[in-house]
Amino acid sequence: MIGKGHAISGTRVSISYGWNQEKEAEVVLREHVAGETPAEIAEEFRIIQTQNERCINNTLSFIVSPTIEDGKDLSKNELEDLAKKFLKEMKLQNNQSIGFVHRDKAHTHVHIYTNRIGFDGKVYNDSFIGKRSQIAADNVAKELGLTRVREVQQEKLNELKHLRQAIKNIHDRVLQSRPKSLDEYINKMKAQKVEVIPTINKANHLQGFRVEYKGVNLKASEVHRSMSGNRLIPQIAQHRSFRMIKEVPKTFQVLDKTVRLSGNLSTKIAKELVKGTIKIIRDTGIGMGY
Repeated sequence: MIGKGHAISGTRVSISYGWNQEKEAEVVLREHVAGETPAEIAEEFRIIQTQNERCINNTLSFIVSPTIEDGKDLSKNELEDLAKKFLKEMKLQNNQSIGFVHRDKAHTHVHIYTNRIGFDGKVYNDSFIGKRSQIAADNVAKELGLTRVREVQQEKLNELKHLRQAIKNIHDRVLQSRPKSLDEYINKMKAQKVEVIPTINKANHLQGFRVEYKGVNLKASEVHRSMSGNRLIPQIAQHRSFRMIKEVPKTFQVLDKTVRLSGNLSTKIAKELVKGTIKIIRDTGIGMGY
């Protein structure tokens, strides 16, 4: 089961989408609301939201999606229970909420709209809400005996075992040629029919890599952990400087432009460098009193 979430400002428009009869929408959850139309529900939300008018994105929008197989068998009551447990995991069970199930596609999913402003006028903290929604959905799936995201991902990776090994073999051969830049690595992989796609956010920060081979697109770390950005970048930097690097590179050239490393990737690289230093000390006995 997958969970997604973010804060929005268009409460009435969003609830109208959730209540769309063309999508065979059905109300499966009501928490502290009585309205029978999107306009009425939005007005109930607004009354509470007037307690904190500084908050612009004052409604939370969630999508909770069981797997296709699980969704086929879930009744209205079971979906209500699922939605309530999800809100409890998010610590939003005391806020106004309305939830709808959409069965217009093979993939049954629930839209939940929750007032970000509590009855006490306090604003719900939406920091990392996307990630927290994923964790909440996974916890609910575990509690209800539904298929969890990690199980689906592992099954997918098992099915692609031979293809992942083929990509890893190409990666190893390319690294043996000691590419001195990410662009050189990317071009050499491309020559072997493996497309390496840098993930660069709007702030021009490199977050990692994806690879595409024979129509399959995966995170580099899903192919093998040695292909993750925090391991690949130090290796490339070492080839470039002909010595083991001791600190995290501040910038890198990728696709002919300069990018900075994301904070998360920098932290992971720093940890890898520490591991490497410890290994050298252990292997050589430096500083161990021998």
